[in-house]
Amino acid sequence: MDRLDNTVRPYAWGSTTAIPQLLGVEPTGEPQAEMWMGAHPGAPSGTGRGPLDQVIEADPEGELGTAAVARFGPRLPFLLKLLAAGAPLSLQVHPDLDQARQGYEDEERRGIPVDAPHRNYKDANHKPELVCALTEFDGLCGFRAPAHAADLLEGLGVDSLTPYVDVLRAHPEDAALREVLTALLTADRAELAHTVDLAAAACDRLGGDYAPYAGIAHHYPGDPGVLAAMLLNHVRLQPGEALFLGAGIPHAYLSGLGVEIMANSDNVLRCGLTPKHVDVPELLRVVRFEPRDPGVLRPEAAPDGEEVYETPIDEFRLSRYVLPRGAGAHDLTRATPQILLCTAGTVRVGDEELSAGQSVFVAAGEKAEASGAGTLFRATVIA
Repeated sequence: MDRLDNTVRPYAWGSTTAIPQLLGVEPTGEPQAEMWMGAHPGAPSGTGRGPLDQVIEADPEGELGTAAVARFGPRLPFLLKLLAAGAPLSLQVHPDLDQARQGYEDEERRGIPVDAPHRNYKDANHKPELVCALTEFDGLCGFRAPAHAADLLEGLGVDSLTPYVDVLRAHPEDAALREVLTALLTADRAELAHTVDLAAAACDRLGGDYAPYAGIAHHYPGDPGVLAAMLLNHVRLQPGEALFLGAGIPHAYLSGLGVEIMANSDNVLRCGLTPKHVDVPELLRVVRFEPRDPGVLRPEAAPDGEEVYETPIDEFRLSRYVLPRGAGAHDLTRATPQILLCTAGTVRVGDEELSAGQSVFVAAGEKAEASGAGTLFRATVIA
C-alpha cells in the first residue's frame, strides 16, 4: 500500500478556495482546479517507491493483477481527480473507442505533433467519465428536447435568434440540433457576438432558469458557446449525486467541488467556451445529436456498506463508504488495483491514517481494511 503525493493543476477555471478548504490548508490565491490521483504520465502520483506510473511499469501484474493487465494492458486504466470549478469549463465532448482509434491513426498518419494546439487525439482511447458532487455542483449535460431549447431561446426576446428557434421547432429532433449547433459554430464570430451580448443581457435581466447562462456569458463574452450551452440540459447535483458522461454527450462543468473519475485518456473535442481549437467537422462526427435526460446517479447500497455508482463501462468503478464512528472495519481487499480517497473525517486504511484529501494506492490482492469516522471513495476496475 502506497500513500500518494498528488499534483494540483492550476488551470484558470479552478476555484481558489475549494481544494485548500478540503485539505485544511491556506489558499495561495491561485486557482487550484484539479488534484490528480493515478499514473497518468502528465502528472503521476508520487509514492515512497517513486512515481506511480514507474512503479506499475516495473511490475504490471504485481501492481494491477493478471486479469486487469489482460483486459486493459500494463497501465492503470483510470485517473481519479478532485475537481474544483470556480468558472465554467469548456463545452466539450469525447469520442467513443472506434472514433478515438480512427482519429488518432489519421492524425499520426498526417504527422500532426501530439502537442500541436490543433491536434484532437492525444491517444487512441475513449474517455468516459463520472463526476460525483462533494458540494452543490452545477453542470450542463446532453441536449434538451429541441422544443424546450426553442422555448428558452425565444424567451430571451432577441430577434436575431428567431431563425434558430424556427429550425428547432420545424425539423426532426436530431436534424434540428445538428443544424443549429453547426450554424452557431460556423457563423462569423464577430457578427454573432452582438447576438450573444443581447442574449447575455437578457439572461442577466430574466434570472431564474436563465441565470446559469448569464454566468457563462460573464466568463466568455461574445463566445458562440454561450448560445450552444442553451441547447443543453442544466443540472444541479446535490452532494453524493453524480453524472455519467459517455461518448458523444456534450457537457460542461460550471461550478462546484467533486470527485471525478475517467478512462485514462486526453481526448477532448471542444464546442465552445474556450479560446482553444474547435474542429467543427470532427466535432460533428463525434457528437450524438439526440435529446436525453441528464440521468442523475445516486449510489446503490451493497450489503457491506459500500455505495456503488453504476456505469456501463469497465475501465473504472467508483464507490464510497460513509463510515460512522464506532463501526467495525470493512474489508476492501480486491483482485484489482484501487485508489482510496478520504473526502471527510478521518479514515484508517491498513497502517495509513487518511484525512480529507489524502489517498492511497492499493495493489491488486493486497490486504486492505478501512475503519474510522469519515467518507472514503474507492476507485477500481472491473476485470
